[in-house]
Amino acid sequence: MANKKGRRRRFGAVRQYRSGKWTASYLAPDGQRVRASETFETKTDAEVWLSQVEADLSRGDWPSPDAGAVNFRVYAEKWVEERELSVRTVDLYEDLLRLHILPTFGPLDLDEITAPRVREWRAERLRTTGAKTVVAKAYRLLKGIMETAVDDDLISRNPCRIKGAGKEAATERRIATVAQVDALANAIGIRWRLMVYLGAYGPMRPEELAGLRRRDVDLDSLVIRVRTAEPERTNGKRAPGATKSDAGARFVVLPGFLEKELKRHLAWYAEKGPDGHLFVGEKGAPFRRTSFGRKWRRARTAVGLPEGFRFYDLRHTGHTLSTRSGATLKDTMVRAGQSSEKAALIYQHSDDERQREVAAGLDEMVRAERAKHHKDDPAHHKQKPTGS
Repeated sequence: MANKKGRRRRFGAVRQYRSGKWTASYLAPDGQRVRASETFETKTDAEVWLSQVEADLSRGDWPSPDAGAVNFRVYAEKWVEERELSVRTVDLYEDLLRLHILPTFGPLDLDEITAPRVREWRAERLRTTGAKTVVAKAYRLLKGIMETAVDDDLISRNPCRIKGAGKEAATERRIATVAQVDALANAIGIRWRLMVYLGAYGPMRPEELAGLRRRDVDLDSLVIRVRTAEPERTNGKRAPGATKSDAGARFVVLPGFLEKELKRHLAWYAEKGPDGHLFVGEKGAPFRRTSFGRKWRRARTAVGLPEGFRFYDLRHTGHTLSTRSGATLKDTMVRAGQSSEKAALIYQHSDDERQREVAAGLDEMVRAERAKHHKDDPAHHKQKPTGS
């Protein structure tokens, strides 16, 4: 119960509780008396708080006391919905919210999420999951949502203030040798070996490979046109759409050694018709990430590559070999479908003719490596169609 003794100020009033703590209140522009949501250790602290409120009022920045009384779950779900995100990013954000953020903050209002609560939540997530990368992603998402709440004048300050909490430790990118790429192609089965080669020497993203059609292949010039991407969502459904960036839509000149692989795949495994998928499963349906993933893991184990080597790492293999064969950074960016405004201003143009030179250099390098490791290897040159 507050001590009735209190001194009136020019703006607002401060009073002391019997506990020794101080409180402050003021009349808002709507005529309602607003009391500070916190208590203060000293009278000076209470008066400083009132001075800040008075300054906000004079600038016209006075926030309604109910501004932060917005449920976090509702606000976060709307935050995701209002953004232009790829379907894979939407899936990622929804998983991070469902598994890591909403169990703690979902029932709270925005103004109830404080810096101490955020610190406790992060420490608990790290301790419970041991997944530093996932927790960093969750923290970045929470920080982004709360930063928008600041911009919307719903809270005065972002409670996510842990320095470096959103950074992920960069892992060293793995590359495979030419011999290992060939071994992976052999181990994964003849139906899928072209996918391994295009992942490495295209180099194409998995979702780009999923979107390839017969009409995208020009056998005469040995060129594949990447038009779309078909990422697979967590619910198993595909979401056809644009490539990851504007640079993702591109023509890829293939090295000459892939001509035989490409012709054979088109003859044996690709769907019929110009719109037929280039890669389909044994039963004729578009390949699934889960089923292909099992084949990939078995092939990786058979070849002896580490568990952390992902299909996506084949792209880095292709980047590295292209660079060694004389490609510039811009050449590699164009080939891989990467975009960067800064790089576009700094690095020279890489035209179609230059891309053919890069592909020729890559072809020469792979053939030379194969000559060292695969001389007269019948398993590599004699393939028969199977259902594997």
